[in-house]
Amino acid sequence: MGKIYAEGVTSDLKSFILDQPVYFVATAPLDPDGHVNVSPKGHAGSFAVLDDWTVAYLDWTGSGAETHAHILENGRITLMWTAFTGPPIIVRLHGRGETVRRDDARWPELAAHFKDADEPGIRAIVLVHVARVSDSCGYSIPFMDYVGERPVLRESWDGKTEDEVEAYMEKKNRTSIDGLPALPAAQGASAAG
Repeated sequence: MGKIYAEGVTSDLKSFILDQPVYFVATAPLDPDGHVNVSPKGHAGSFAVLDDWTVAYLDWTGSGAETHAHILENGRITLMWTAFTGPPIIVRLHGRGETVRRDDARWPELAAHFKDADEPGIRAIVLVHVARVSDSCGYSIPFMDYVGERPVLRESWDGKTEDEVEAYMEKKNRTSIDGLPALPAAQGASAAG
């Protein structure tokens, strides 16, 4: 039977969340004809529970920026973890998200929670102000073995300069697939491209 946690992210939930190698982020635009987005996330150490009602994750530069566009437009975000080993449980955090870029005054304090925050492929930290914490059964979720992380994303950004990352973002991350504004150029960056 599912449960709502009035106390927020408990220590047991925090342990469960941090033990999972993958989680999912869901957002949606306000337009009913817009595209709902679900993004898988991973990489050890890229997620932090800041307090009972606040979490954050490192956001690597990718080929789209739907999450950021939806956050900018309406803030709504849901994060979900499911157990692929052990007891069958699904945990969801519903809340409001914010995109925090390197030129934001909050960056140093938030970045201190992540060992990879200075990697060249990190485009932002997504800060989530949690409003609802719940779990439900994961009876239909299969058992799966975790083999390891894929190195491809990290390797694709190794050795890239900040300007090269910004140039990529200029091509791929300024608007969503629905044409919503997503990630503006970082202050002081020279966006080539």
